Amino acid sequence: MWLKPEEVLLKNALKLWVTEKCNDYFILQRRRGYGEGSGGLTGLLVGTLDTVLDSTAKVAPFRILHQTPDSQVYWNIACGASQEEITQHWEWLQQNIMRTLSVFDSSEDITSFVQGKIRGLIAEEGKVSLVQEDDPEKFREALLRFESWFCLPEKEKLVTYYSCSYWRGRVPCQGWLYLSTNFLCFYSYLLGNEVKLVVSWVEISRLEKMSSVLLTESIRVCAGGEEYVFSMFLHLQQTFLIMEQLGNYAVRRLIDKEMFPDDHILSDPLQITKRGLETHARNEAFRAFFRLPREENLLEVYESFLWVPFSHFNTLGKICVSENYMCFASQDGSQCHLIIPIREILSVEKPDRSSRALTVCLRGKRALKFSEVRDFERLAGTIRRKCGSTASPQHSVSNQVTSLSEFPSSVISLKEKMKEQSWQIHFAEYGRGTSMFCTKKTRDLIVRGVPEMLRGELWMLFSGAVNDMATHPGYYTELVEASLGASSLATDEIERDLHRSLPDHPAFQSDTGISALRRVLTAYAYRNPKIGYCQAMNILTSVLLLYAKEEEAFWLLVAVCERMLPDYFNRRIIGALVDQAVFEDLIRVRLTQLTEHMTDLTFFSSVSLSWFLTLFISVLPIESAVNVVDCFFYDGIKAILQLGLATLDYNMDALLCCHDDAEAVTILNSLFLICRGRPTDYVLVFFQKYGDIQSEEVESMRRRNKLYVIQTLEDTTKQNVRQHFLSCYWTANSPALLHHDPSLAYLEQYQLGLSQYSLLFSLLQPWGPGTNTHSLALWAFRLIDENHDGLVNFKEFCGALDILYSGTFTEKLKFLFKLHLPPGRGKVDLQAYLKQWQDEIQKKEESIKDLPRINQTQFIQLSKTLYALFHGDPEEESLFRAVARVTSLLLRMEEVGRRLQENTSPSKTSTSPLQPLSPATSTTSPFQTISPPETIASPRPDAAPVETVTSKLQVAHLGPEPSSPCKTGSDGAPASPDGSSNPSISSSTMETEPANTPSDNTAPTSPTDMEWSFSFEQILASLLNEPVLVRFIEKPVDTENLLDRARKDQLKAQMMK
Repeated sequence: MWLKPEEVLLKNALKLWVTEKCNDYFILQRRRGYGEGSGGLTGLLVGTLDTVLDSTAKVAPFRILHQTPDSQVYWNIACGASQEEITQHWEWLQQNIMRTLSVFDSSEDITSFVQGKIRGLIAEEGKVSLVQEDDPEKFREALLRFESWFCLPEKEKLVTYYSCSYWRGRVPCQGWLYLSTNFLCFYSYLLGNEVKLVVSWVEISRLEKMSSVLLTESIRVCAGGEEYVFSMFLHLQQTFLIMEQLGNYAVRRLIDKEMFPDDHILSDPLQITKRGLETHARNEAFRAFFRLPREENLLEVYESFLWVPFSHFNTLGKICVSENYMCFASQDGSQCHLIIPIREILSVEKPDRSSRALTVCLRGKRALKFSEVRDFERLAGTIRRKCGSTASPQHSVSNQVTSLSEFPSSVISLKEKMKEQSWQIHFAEYGRGTSMFCTKKTRDLIVRGVPEMLRGELWMLFSGAVNDMATHPGYYTELVEASLGASSLATDEIERDLHRSLPDHPAFQSDTGISALRRVLTAYAYRNPKIGYCQAMNILTSVLLLYAKEEEAFWLLVAVCERMLPDYFNRRIIGALVDQAVFEDLIRVRLTQLTEHMTDLTFFSSVSLSWFLTLFISVLPIESAVNVVDCFFYDGIKAILQLGLATLDYNMDALLCCHDDAEAVTILNSLFLICRGRPTDYVLVFFQKYGDIQSEEVESMRRRNKLYVIQTLEDTTKQNVRQHFLSCYWTANSPALLHHDPSLAYLEQYQLGLSQYSLLFSLLQPWGPGTNTHSLALWAFRLIDENHDGLVNFKEFCGALDILYSGTFTEKLKFLFKLHLPPGRGKVDLQAYLKQWQDEIQKKEESIKDLPRINQTQFIQLSKTLYALFHGDPEEESLFRAVARVTSLLLRMEEVGRRLQENTSPSKTSTSPLQPLSPATSTTSPFQTISPPETIASPRPDAAPVETVTSKLQVAHLGPEPSSPCKTGSDGAPASPDGSSNPSISSSTMETEPANTPSDNTAPTSPTDMEWSFSFEQILASLLNEPVLVRFIEKPVDTENLLDRARKDQLKAQMMK
């Protein structure tokens, strides 16, 4: 590896290098203690010295020096980890440099030429990958050591490295900590004792700063049940920040398979750098503090004073400039802060150059005066370039309905009028709209209650949703139009929960409120399919619609789900679990009496889950709940944590006397009922109790607990999946582990082939063992193998068992029906919904009419399957008779339909209501085509084909009766009563596998030759008429006993081998 030329004084080298080769201009040396004669005390001392001093010689014990003639100063220009590598560099110098050096006259020219050549080689090598590093030369040397010591994959990207000590018990090991995109590594070498650690970021459950008597500051890392402590950092806070960023980055990629396409800093793992991670953390903190859209990045920061008109003095703070906003925060972060959209700025003036002052003129005849601004000329130029002419949407006139709630002036109470007056005074002093000063007084007004008429406006302002809506005009309308008619699992769940959202509120007892709620939730699910829809979103959105316009409610929902409560509304609710872990930590610190009484605080986590997911809306009266939402939009999750702590504190004495969890839940619920008459007082008292909790403290606790929560979830999932398969089916040496793919999600890692699935299906099917269990397993495997790769994963397997164990009568029958359809047919979109758009578009219910009709071969096989399911059941005889009646009824109805078609076929223009459609295309129930009921009871004498088919079904499934032996034709097919073989029910009909050839859809020429078929509706309607069949299919399954029996059977089979 070529090195940036550095001076080396051989006189002080202490004989640590041995010369191998030399000429007039270059010297090749080997580090003493390496290679020949490397053992002994010399090797130990040299190795220790190299590690402690971070010498490249530890991993590159060969080097090349350029010597200046008649001088004691040499220049180190290359190093190598092996003899071959350094020899290549030496030969290159001999071929490309030596001949040229002879033309120079002076030593200075020779040295300058060599240095220029080496620097050119280094620049060419590091032009792509190392250009973003702070010190490319040092980083190249560190990268060489990292690759040599840890032997990680070639694409593993080293981010940064630090000198530190690793504590093994009570003994510190001085070495180097290397942080890469996927691993935390440490290396130390002291007097022959080598210490090497490699820990994956995804295995880390705890990452926190700590201090003790011996160590003032250190970093503790917990991973895989082990604890690692690192100390003696030069910049501990910087190191901890980078470690947090890398841990969070690795976990997000693991959980969500997220590749960060919108973040150029994290989009490519091979381009992640220390500087990039620091920038990313700074941008996230900037956006979180000022509640800005995620597209904003912190570009420039200036220290300055801001003239505060309501206090009549200058306050020191920082000006933060992003792409579209200019923000200011006072030095302590709590005295005042404001957000100035660039679109609101009219001009920038520089009235006094001596004081480095700027005056920013805003719309609405307002001006902000900044003074003592460092580099104020640059700031003024930046703002002028960014200034635009977009009007603020804050007070624009709109024809939309303000909200679902109406507030007639005649019913506004005196208390509401006093609140409005207080806020009007506040607006006059501090401004109104996006550029309003936010101070302690603002927070006090929020806690005391927001007027009903101003609630929507202030929610938009404090959440930052007003900026999202202003920068995305028309976006919501486009989403509503695009999502119209879209169908997904999210839309199905939305429709189910629409009428559960504040059902007692008048606003949601009419189609107006329900339609608005549907549009907002569907639009958001379309915008963010990663979240889609999660329970509790409907309750939150309902409250938002009460006080905000429909589009504003949408942007408020965006702000809550994507910024204020990140990772709350997904399938794992990781964000809520993280905040519950923070809540437990706060209980331990703030409520020590409760902690001593209840050692296990997980009870409070389970109770408080609904508090966090619904912002107390689900447990508090609506009058108090909206006041909590007021505080949440201003303070974020800190407000919910404060209220949760105050709730437990208020009930401290009663909780200490509780004997069980049920009694504690009753006590907490009683408090929520008490506050029904005094909503504002309830929130005011509780927030004043724990108002000293800082947002920075909460965010730090969030980051500390996130790794632990995610690691716990992953370990639990991994353990459940592994335990289920290993205990119920697989052994440690089973060949089934060949299908294990660790790169997939845990629920999809373990997969079954057909033979393995058949065995497991026979153990876990809800019916008794029958003659066609293997066939059912084959058909079920083919049905649930959606990607047709010949493998069924754990998730698909559980989905099928869920239908068979817990499905409704229709779902179970539909599953059996689809088993007998040919491959490639019968796939139905179960979420086929059309969305209702106002009163013009009606919702399309899930239709069983979309299932294809089943032909005679498939119907006979379905009947055989039903007979086989009843084997061994106490009501076996009644079930057989019921299926026989259903089969006979369906066949007679089909025969009647065929004869009606035969009678009406000569007259194609007839409009008789008795004329049926073709069996292959008809979707009308046969009960609508049969007018006289006597037709079924008294068929015509020539109806032999139906009776023949019925008798063959009975013979095929029930077997011949003793007094009437079964007759067969010459080809082995069941014979008709007259002794002839029936061609429509041949031996191929009785095969285990259903026919793969679609039925002929052409119109038959005669009733006896016609290809008949049945729809799922016909079969369902017929089976519903037999209560004994309904009871059998709907019979509940004892899943626990079934799994236990399967486990025992599998263990018995293994022991017999």
